[in-house]
Amino acid sequence: MALNATTIAGLAEHLESCELQARDTLKITDEHPDMDWDDAYAIQDEILRRKLARGAKVAGLKAGLTSHAKMKQMGVETPVFGFLVDGFGVPEGGEVKVGELIHPKVEPEICFVLKKALRGPGCHIGTVLAATDFVLPGIEVIDSRYRDFKFDLKSVVADNTSASRFVVGGQAQPVSAVDLRTLGVVMEKNGEIVSIGAGAAVLGHPAAAVAMLANHLGQRDREIPAGTMIMSGGVTEAVAVQAGDHVSLRIQGLGGVSLRFV
Repeated sequence: MALNATTIAGLAEHLESCELQARDTLKITDEHPDMDWDDAYAIQDEILRRKLARGAKVAGLKAGLTSHAKMKQMGVETPVFGFLVDGFGVPEGGEVKVGELIHPKVEPEICFVLKKALRGPGCHIGTVLAATDFVLPGIEVIDSRYRDFKFDLKSVVADNTSASRFVVGGQAQPVSAVDLRTLGVVMEKNGEIVSIGAGAAVLGHPAAAVAMLANHLGQRDREIPAGTMIMSGGVTEAVAVQAGDHVSLRIQGLGGVSLRFV
């Protein structure tokens, strides 16, 4: 690690304050160009520690930048991983207050809920499918704290991969009931289709993103506990939203989910 504990704590406080106060900042690698991957995830861990200390609960985990469309959109080549807390959750059909966010975007997700813990290394698609209780549709609202959504990969990892809000719902199905690669995904904004995709857009198979997450955590001597909900990453590019927008997602065989921005 290139940064000391004091610097990591200060950067975590800075980024979380930007999240809570809905204000943007320049990417942190501008002032800390030597920051490494361990530093980036240590900052993310410290943000989570701060939230847990205030009574938040972990609501799930997430993989980000897992589709070729998202990687191209963001100019990166490697998936990233983050966490979700209960305060990020929105009820199905519920409202998201844009005044609490900076520049929100939405992306459609295939979500996994585990019946068995997953631990890397060596986790693969088959391991994930065997450990999955069910899958269901979800919409993630991302909201990078970096000005104009301009960041490098280490900065976005430190910023908890732009996590801000999420909703899940639809019709939960066992993985044996669907082909996750060929599931059709349609997202609409205000009744008009804004993105179309299929599950295979996420690393060829969305379970591959969960396997990569398990292996990533395994390198840090951690596991994904049984019962965890995991958002496997945006199937399509993210779509900007503003107050007054209504977003709905339909995934073949999994039903739909929606939210409104006010």
